[in-house]
Amino acid sequence: MSDKSTIDELRSEYEADGLDFSSLEPDPIDQFSSWFSAAVDAGVVEPNTMVLATAAEGVVSARAILLKGFDRSGFVFFTNLQSDKGTQLRANPIAALTFVWGELHRQVRVEGSVAMVSDRESDDYFASRPRGAQLASAISPQSRVVNDRLELERAIEELDTQVGDGPVLRPAHWGGVRVFPKSIEFWQGRVHRLHDRARYVRDGDGWRIERLAP
Repeated sequence: MSDKSTIDELRSEYEADGLDFSSLEPDPIDQFSSWFSAAVDAGVVEPNTMVLATAAEGVVSARAILLKGFDRSGFVFFTNLQSDKGTQLRANPIAALTFVWGELHRQVRVEGSVAMVSDRESDDYFASRPRGAQLASAISPQSRVVNDRLELERAIEELDTQVGDGPVLRPAHWGGVRVFPKSIEFWQGRVHRLHDRARYVRDGDGWRIERLAP
C-alpha cells in the first residue's frame, strides 16, 4: 500500500498564467494547434501522447496511445482493429481523448464519435512507418494472450523472410481511426487549484464556448 505522506509530498502548486477567454480562438482546432505547438516548444516528451477511453457493454477501458494527425475533421490514430480498443469502438463508436502536458499545467479533453479513415490514408501512413514497426503490426495479435516473446519474434522473422526485399503491405486488420469531436475542453492549472476550464461544444455549424468550474 502506498505511503500517503509520500504521495502528499508530490503535490505542487500551479502558478501558470490563467486562460484568457477573450483571446481564445473561435475554433477549438485552432486553439488545440496553438497549445500543441506550445507543448512542443516547451520540450514536453512525446506531446502527442493521449489517453484513449473506450467502452463496450458498460465496461470502460483506457490506454495511452499516440496522436498521428489532426485537422478540422478530427483527431487520428492508428491501431490493430482486432485489439480491445478496436472491438470496443466497433461495438460503441464513441471515444474520449485526454492530453496531459504537465510542464505547462495543461490538459485537453476531447469527446466524440469515431469512424475509420480511408484505406488510402491508412496505406499511406503504414508505408511511412519503419520496416520493423510494419512487421510488428502485421504479425501481432494485439491484446490476445501469447505464450512468450519468442513466439512474436519468430513470427516477425518468418514474415521478414517471406517478404524478402519487397514492401510490407498493410494488413487488413490494421488501420486508422478518426475521432470527430463534439466537445473539446481546455484546462489550465491555476494557483490554489482554482483552475480555468474552457469547453467548446458543437452548436450547429460552429462552436460555443463555456466556462466550467474547476
